Amino acid sequence: MDKETFTPQIAIGPRVRKSPYFEAALDYGAKAFTIYNHMFMPTVYTDPVDEYWRLVKGVTLWDVACERQVEITGPDARQFTQLLTPRNLSTCAAGQCRYVLLTGEDGGIINDAVLLHLADDRYWLSPGDGDVFLWAQGVATNTGMNVTVAEPDVSPLQLQGPKAPHVAKKLFGKKALDLGYYRMIETELDGIPLVLSRTGWSGELGYELFLRDGSLGYELWETVMRAGEEHGIVPIAPSGIRSIEGAILSYCSDITRDDNPYVIGLDRLVDLEQEADFIGKAALKKIHAEGAKRRLVGFTVNGDGPSDANAEFWPVMNGGASIGRVTRAAYSPRLDKYIGFVNVPTDKSTIGTELVIETPEGRFDITVAATPFVPAEKKIPPI
Repeated sequence: MDKETFTPQIAIGPRVRKSPYFEAALDYGAKAFTIYNHMFMPTVYTDPVDEYWRLVKGVTLWDVACERQVEITGPDARQFTQLLTPRNLSTCAAGQCRYVLLTGEDGGIINDAVLLHLADDRYWLSPGDGDVFLWAQGVATNTGMNVTVAEPDVSPLQLQGPKAPHVAKKLFGKKALDLGYYRMIETELDGIPLVLSRTGWSGELGYELFLRDGSLGYELWETVMRAGEEHGIVPIAPSGIRSIEGAILSYCSDITRDDNPYVIGLDRLVDLEQEADFIGKAALKKIHAEGAKRRLVGFTVNGDGPSDANAEFWPVMNGGASIGRVTRAAYSPRLDKYIGFVNVPTDKSTIGTELVIETPEGRFDITVAATPFVPAEKKIPPI
């Protein structure tokens, strides 16, 4: 079989869940899917570069229902939610969101998530790929706290790109423009129950529409597409290129169970001085005192890079020895550079350090670089 022309396929069957937007995604031209949190997620409609430009110049709609919500409710919901993360949640009021890490007893990262605080006794965790729901249920079993951990009927759509606020205004009115970054409201759209938040995985202006009735998925999709028609809205898959530019990390790639917050440069999400306890606190205190042995850092290729994004962890070489791995990498069209992340020993993580990556196309010289390559857009301009 000619490997150059063979494209692996993914079988569609009842064992893996379909999102409420699955049929709409097919109708709008989804060409390929992956399995994420036991659910099919579209990975391409046209091609990654075309979708990238659509995202950074216009407005796009993403089926990310695979971000299955972990709902924590009950009288001890706040205390239990704090137990799961080293980020101090004492100032997170209802209506606010937080980006959090979830850590194990050894300080390793179970997952990362966006936390939505709906009410004093109700929180949602919107995690990356992994069985956070089962982990949280297991933790709850052993705490004796009065909480219920469940997976609600909630399926997010992401509305992302510089023109996203225009579409959101048409859908929700002025309240969409008044909504602050990492803030959320409970609302409805033509009778469709939703949570609307100023969050997303794009690095561009955007919103997430958390559908609270899966039977209305196609209806919500069509409503958003009609509202965005005058602005050229198109459905795309989550953009790996833009997320790398913005240093928006991906669990199972840039973050693994073997990493801790100090390795991936997110120690700002760890409060070791807070009064509240959390899983992994003692281990993270020790890691903090001793210093992380490895670091996740950005890199650029010196000259032309590989022809495509990495489909596996490529070795990072120094002096002929393998010292780390490329976690994610891709060509950035607007920077005209091949960029990405490498996980390397701390003494090789200083900006300007020169290393080598080994790819199926050969070896390429790289330089450790500062991130983000392109900062996230956060402020909505006047509309």
